[in-house]
Amino acid sequence: MVCPDEVVRASCSRAMLVVLTLTIVVSSLSGAAAQTRTSHAAIRDHLRKAAQYLKASDPTSAAKEFDAVLALDPTNAEAYANLGVIAFFQRDYQKASQNLRKAVAIDPSLGKSQALLGICQARLGDPAAHVLLEKSFAKLKDKPLQLQVGLELETLYERQGEPERAVPVMQKLVDLNPDDVDILFMAQRLYRELADDTLDKLAVLAPGSARMQQVIAERLVNVGDAPNAAEHYRKALEIDSRLPGLHFELAQAILESARSNPSTQAEAEKELKAAIAADGDSASVECEQGAIANLRSDTDQAYAHYSRAFAMNPRSTQAQLGLGQALMTMEKPQEARKYLEMAVKADPLNTAAHYRLASTYKLLQMPEAAEKEMHLFQEIKDTKDRVRALYKQMRSQYRDDDSLSGDQH
Repeated sequence: MVCPDEVVRASCSRAMLVVLTLTIVVSSLSGAAAQTRTSHAAIRDHLRKAAQYLKASDPTSAAKEFDAVLALDPTNAEAYANLGVIAFFQRDYQKASQNLRKAVAIDPSLGKSQALLGICQARLGDPAAHVLLEKSFAKLKDKPLQLQVGLELETLYERQGEPERAVPVMQKLVDLNPDDVDILFMAQRLYRELADDTLDKLAVLAPGSARMQQVIAERLVNVGDAPNAAEHYRKALEIDSRLPGLHFELAQAILESARSNPSTQAEAEKELKAAIAADGDSASVECEQGAIANLRSDTDQAYAHYSRAFAMNPRSTQAQLGLGQALMTMEKPQEARKYLEMAVKADPLNTAAHYRLASTYKLLQMPEAAEKEMHLFQEIKDTKDRVRALYKQMRSQYRDDDSLSGDQH
C-alpha cells in the first residue's frame, strides 16, 4: 500500500522540479557576473547549457555543466545548489545533502536550498532536521516547496510522538491547498487522533465527571441521537450545574429530539432561559429562540430574536438566514435578499440559504439568478445526501464489527 504522505510528496515534487531548478539557475546567471573577465564567459556558457538541458529533461547533462562551473569557481553556491536539487529529485538524498550544505554554507540567503536540505535531513533520519524545516516553513513563498516542507514536518512530528506540534503546520497546509484530498485526509486523521487521545485521558482521569457526560452527549449529537444526548446533558448538569454552555447544548438536543412537539419546544425554551441566567445572552441563544418562534409560526417573535442575534454577531449565518426567512414571511423580499445573500456568502454550502435565496430571486422577478441558486441548492443537497449515506454505511459497519467482536468473546 502506498503511504498517503508519499502520494502528496510525489505530486508536490513533480510540480516543483522544473520551477525550482530553473529558478536557481537564473540566480546563478546573475551571480556569475562577479567572476573574473576570463572565467565569466565560460561560466555563463556552462550555465546556459545547463538550463537548456534542464528544459529538455536531461539532468545528467545539466549536472556535468554545473560540475564544470565548480571547476572554474569552487565557491559557486548556486552550482552546488543546482547539483543538490538534481540529486534530490534522483532520490540521492546523501549526495543532495552534501551539495546543499555547501551551497548554504557559502550563501546562507539561499532559502530554497535550506528548505531542501531540511527535507534531505528528514529523509536521512537526522534528528536535527526539524530546525531547518521549521525555519524554512515560516519564510518560504514558493507554494509547492512550502507544501513539501510542511508535509515533512508533519510526518516528523508524528514519528516523534508530538502530534500537537503538527496542528499549526497542518492548518497552514489546508489553507495553502484547501481542496487537496490527500492533505484533507491527513488533517482529519491528525485531528481525530488528537481528539481520541484527549478523550482517553479524560476517561481515565475523570470517568464520572460532568465533562465526561458532556463529551458523550456531544458524540451522540454527532451521530444523530438527540434524545440520548439530552439525557447525558442532564446527567452533566446534575453533577456540575455551573459548567458554561450546558443549558444551551441541552436545549439544542431537546429541541432536535422532537421539533414539532409543543411540550418539547417549551422545555427547550426553559433551558435557553436558564442558559441566559447562567452564561448571559448570545447570538446563538437568540437564534435558537428564533427557531422556536418559527416552529410556533410566531413571525414577529422570530424576527425580534434574529434581529438581536444579528446585532450581537453580524457574521452569524444562522441569524442572517433567520432574518431572511422572517422577512420573506413578512412579504419583504427585497429586504430578505440582503440577509440571504450574506448567508450564502458566509456559508456557500448551506442548502437552506441557497433555496430561500432562489425563492427570493423568483419573487423579485430575477429568473436567471433564481435558476442559478436552485441549481446550486440541488447540487449541494445531492452531495450532502451522498455523504450522509456514506456515514450511515460506516456507522452500520462499525456496529456490525462490534457485534462480531462480541460474539467472539
